[in-house]
Amino acid sequence: MRVGQGFDAHRFADGRKLVLGGVEIDHHRGLEGHSDADVLTHAIIDALLGAAGLGDIGMHFPDTDPAYKDASSIGLFKIVCEAIEDLGYHIVNVDATIVAEEPRLSRYKPAMVASIASAAAIEPEQVNVKATTTERMGFAGRGEGIAAFCVILLERGRQR
Repeated sequence: MRVGQGFDAHRFADGRKLVLGGVEIDHHRGLEGHSDADVLTHAIIDALLGAAGLGDIGMHFPDTDPAYKDASSIGLFKIVCEAIEDLGYHIVNVDATIVAEEPRLSRYKPAMVASIASAAAIEPEQVNVKATTTERMGFAGRGEGIAAFCVILLERGRQR
């Protein structure tokens, strides 16, 4: 078994869609980034790569490569899941936390869980997405952006 942890943060930007866990969120601002800036999926990708000992998202999908401009992060996650599977690993579980003062995310969590599970070809019960605030402290608390953390457990061998 292998454990990986991931983190990502992006500042808000006008004129962009807000995407978290592959789900478009109704909000007046999106996140700044080279791809779709999906901080949740980026944290999950980093956790997955870390658990497998394969570096980080920037090594595999550099923000200097025009091929990844406005890329779907959930699509990148699928690529990483396939690579992990090719190494003989499968995801036991994903536990992720989004840190945002706004927007409120509770109504989107089931869709995020379903999107992540579908992309990873695992059951929704293997994915947990939480959302919290920082009680108006720090960059997220001031409404400047969103952060996400993730822990993943991988197991080598056949999936049960």
